[in-house]
Amino acid sequence: MILFAGLRLPGKSASCRPEIWLAAYHDRAATGKQREASFDAFSSREPGPLRSKTLWYVDPMIRSFLTVSTGTLASRLLGFARDSLIAALLGTGAVADAFLAAFQLVNVVRRLLSEGALNAALIPAWLRVRDRDGEAAASAFAGRVLGTVSAALIVISIGIAVAMPLIIMIIAPGFVGSPTLDLAVQNARLMLPYLAFAGPVTVLMGLLNAQGRFALTAFSPLLFNIALIATIAALLLWHADASSAAWMLAATVGIAGLLQLLMLVSQRSAHLATPLRARFDKEMRGFFAKAIPGMIASSGPQWLMVAGAIIASATPSAVSWLYFANRLIELPLGIVGVAMGTVLVPELTRAVGGGDRDAVAHAESRALELATGLALPATLGLAVLAEPIVRLLFEHGAFGAEDSTATAHALMWLALGLPAHVLIKAQSPAFFARSDTMAPLLATAKGFMVAIALAVLLGHFFGASGIAASIAAGAWSSALSLLRRGTREFGFSVDAAARKRLPRIVLAAAAMGALLWLTTGLMPVEAHGLIRFVALGLQITAGIAVYGLLLQFLGVVALREAVNALKRPA
Repeated sequence: MILFAGLRLPGKSASCRPEIWLAAYHDRAATGKQREASFDAFSSREPGPLRSKTLWYVDPMIRSFLTVSTGTLASRLLGFARDSLIAALLGTGAVADAFLAAFQLVNVVRRLLSEGALNAALIPAWLRVRDRDGEAAASAFAGRVLGTVSAALIVISIGIAVAMPLIIMIIAPGFVGSPTLDLAVQNARLMLPYLAFAGPVTVLMGLLNAQGRFALTAFSPLLFNIALIATIAALLLWHADASSAAWMLAATVGIAGLLQLLMLVSQRSAHLATPLRARFDKEMRGFFAKAIPGMIASSGPQWLMVAGAIIASATPSAVSWLYFANRLIELPLGIVGVAMGTVLVPELTRAVGGGDRDAVAHAESRALELATGLALPATLGLAVLAEPIVRLLFEHGAFGAEDSTATAHALMWLALGLPAHVLIKAQSPAFFARSDTMAPLLATAKGFMVAIALAVLLGHFFGASGIAASIAAGAWSSALSLLRRGTREFGFSVDAAARKRLPRIVLAAAAMGALLWLTTGLMPVEAHGLIRFVALGLQITAGIAVYGLLLQFLGVVALREAVNALKRPA
C-alpha cells in the first residue's frame, strides 16, 4: 500500500521539487534505505530501471482521496437538490420542523455508522487480525462484526420505536404540548428501518475501504438521495398535502437504506465477512468498547447540531433554518472529512504500526494542508455569499424570503465553525490509528456541553443566529481540546514543508474572500433565478480561479506537474 503524496517546488533540490512522491508500504520487508532508494529513483527526472519499476507507486492515496471526495461531492450535490425540493414541498412550518427533527435523528445515525466513522474502529482492528492471523481469520472476524452489528441494530431499532416519544421530547423539548411532537414521532418511526439496513452497509463499506476499494463505497450513498429525490418529485407533481407528503417521504428513507445494501451485496462484497455469526464474546465486546466511542466522536458535527436543535425547538421554524444552513456546511465538511476518515485512517494505522515516524509526519502534514486548503476558502465563501446561495437553492414554493434571510444569517455563523470541524477530522485519525477513541469522544462531549450552554444564552437574545454561533463555538472547543491532548501525548508531526505552505494557503484564501466580498454589490438581487444562478456561478468560479492562481504563484502547488502525476498509471 502507498501512504501519501506531497507537492514540492520546481527548480529546487530533490527535497523540494514539484513531484508527487509517496511513502511505500507495499513491501513490508523493505528497509528504510530501500524505500529511500525508491523515492530517489521516483524523484529523478532521468529514466532508469528502478524508476520504471516504481511508476505504479504514484499517489494511490491522493487518487483514493479524490475518488472518495468526488463521490461525497456528488452525494452532497444530490443532497442539495433533495433539500431544495423538501423546502419547496414542506416549507418551514410545524410539519417541516417535525420531519426535519426526525430526519436529523436519522442523519446522526448515518454519521455514527457511515461516512468514515466506523472505519475509525473497524479498519485498525481488521488489519491487526489480518496481519497477525491471516486472511481467513480476518474474514471470520469481519463476519462476527457484521452479524453482531446487524442483530444489535434490529434490537435497538425496536427499542427506539417504543421509546420514540421520549427521544423526541429530549432532542426537541420545544415540541412538547404541541401537535408537532406527534408528527415528529410518526415520521421518526417510519424512518427507523433505515437503522437496521445501515449497520451491515457500513461494515461492508469499511471492509472495502480497508482493502483500498474506495470507488464503490464512495458512490453507493448516491442511492439514498436518488430515492428521496424521486419520491419528492412525485409528491410535488401529485400536489400532496404537507402531512401526507412528510409521511411518505419518511417511509422512503428506509427503502433507500435497503437499496444501498442490495447494491453492495450484488457486488459480492459480503464474501469479505464469512462465516456470518452474531457473537457477543470477549473479542466482540472489546471491539465495541473501542468502536462506540470512536463512532460517537466521528459524528461530532451532527451532535452539535442536535445540541442546537434542542434549544431551537422552542422557536417556530428555527429547527428548519438551522437544518438548511447546516446542509451547506456539510458540503465542504463532507468532501474533506469523509475522505480523511476513509483514506487516512488505514494509511496512518499502517504507518504507526510499522513505527515509521517519517511516514506518519508526512501523512499528517499533507492531511493538514489538504484540510486547510479546502476548508478555509469554503468558510470565507459561505460566510460572504450566504444570502445569495440560500436564496438560489431554497427560496421556492413554501420557503419564503424571510426564511432565506434567517437561514443565511445562521449559515454565516455556522461557517465560522467549519475550520474547527475539519481540524477535528484531520486530527482524529492520529488517535484512531493508535486505538485511542476516548480522546476524540471526550473532546466531542466537551464541545456538546459548550454548545448547549451558549445556545441557552445566545439563543434567548439572538434566536437561530445565536444558536448557530454557539454550535461554531462548540466546534472550536472540541478542536482545541483535541489539539492540546494530541500535542501532549504523542505530538502532531508537522514537517517543514507544511509550516512553509500553511501561511501561504491562509493568505491566498484571504485574498479570495476579499474578492468575493468586493463583488457582492455587483450581484443582481432581484433578477430572474437563471440570471442569479449564472451571476453567482461566475462569482464563485472567479473566486476559485483567483485562489488557485495565488496558490501557484505563492509556490504552494505546481499545477501542471501535479496533474501530470495524477495521470500516471497507478
